[in-house]
Amino acid sequence: MSAESARVLIVGAGPTGLLTALGLSRLGVPVTVVEAEAEIVPSPRAMVYHWSALEFLDRLGILDEARNQGFTKQEYRYLRLDTGEQLDWSLDVIEAETPYAYNVHLGQEKLSAIALAHLERQPHAEVVWSSPVDAVTQDREGVSVLADGPDGRTELRGAWCVAADGARSTIRRKLGLAFEGMSWPERFVATNIRYDFHQHGYAIANMISDTVHGAILSKIDMTNLWRWTYCEDPSLPQDSVLDRLRPNLEATVPDLGEFELERAQPYSMHQRAAERLRVGRILLAGDAAHATNPTGGLGLTSGLFDAEALIPTLAEVLNGGPEETLDTWAEERRRKFVDMASPAASENKRMLYSELDPKRRDEDFERMRAGTQDPDALRKRLMFLEELRSDAVLAAR
Repeated sequence: MSAESARVLIVGAGPTGLLTALGLSRLGVPVTVVEAEAEIVPSPRAMVYHWSALEFLDRLGILDEARNQGFTKQEYRYLRLDTGEQLDWSLDVIEAETPYAYNVHLGQEKLSAIALAHLERQPHAEVVWSSPVDAVTQDREGVSVLADGPDGRTELRGAWCVAADGARSTIRRKLGLAFEGMSWPERFVATNIRYDFHQHGYAIANMISDTVHGAILSKIDMTNLWRWTYCEDPSLPQDSVLDRLRPNLEATVPDLGEFELERAQPYSMHQRAAERLRVGRILLAGDAAHATNPTGGLGLTSGLFDAEALIPTLAEVLNGGPEETLDTWAEERRRKFVDMASPAASENKRMLYSELDPKRRDEDFERMRAGTQDPDALRKRLMFLEELRSDAVLAAR
């Protein structure tokens, strides 16, 4: 097979798409990334890379830059707003298990920019911007997509196609795949705020539990940019979200003072997975394959693990290996999400935002208290993130 006939099309220039492209290109696979937008989208999305994903970033050669542009952290805090009780714990309990006993905080648009810079230095790699894909066909030899680019309608061809075009994936819809699951009734609001929350005693990463003002408050970078994500009643007008932002934040930080709002994004959240992640020569990864609420940071984490396992698997197939290994990849990545990541994110959301029963809230906090005070129990809980990786990847270590 010639180099060009082995080209892989990747639809979507988010983190999952760009990292998949970078990993494949580093193995000598020609790649074309096709993106609807004119540049990397800076919306406030994921910004925490869990310790279990850092080995993957390190192998791609981008971990040091991610750490330098962001920062590393070990500490967590769980705060119950109605009682004021707080629980603190640290990733240092897994230092004997991994050389990556820390998380990296960095906006996903900056991680994408790092990956893009590395990708642009790879031979046989290209990124096509401002080209929304609106049609896809495949045959026994490859996949074709039609995109409306700056120079008109263009057909792009590859041996395989990775759909990493987000939860509203055009490719998934064109394939007629069901996006099975449910949508949450609440409206999530993600904000980037420049403010010194440390002066109010907050840790670097805070999970604030409350039935009305539950939130996640985490520092993004060393310029005092923070992510504050909260829920609100979806019956409230979406166009007046910003009018309610300060009162909501003051419920958490009463003596707030002045702050700078950099970005705010209201959005719906879901627990959904595509019915299949492989259709012939088309493979779904990241949010195109599965979508979760953001509590616990398991959405992009699952996408990174999709990419980590797909890169060597697809490269092997392109080198003559059995295509059935891609069925195994697809089935396992869907199972890891449906059986593990999605239930964990749903439970995180319940505890943080949604539990109305005072007795159960007390029981939740007691269980958390016991878990953070027992190093072995905490270690076991943290190692759950390693279990979200693919078994073939773990076996090859």
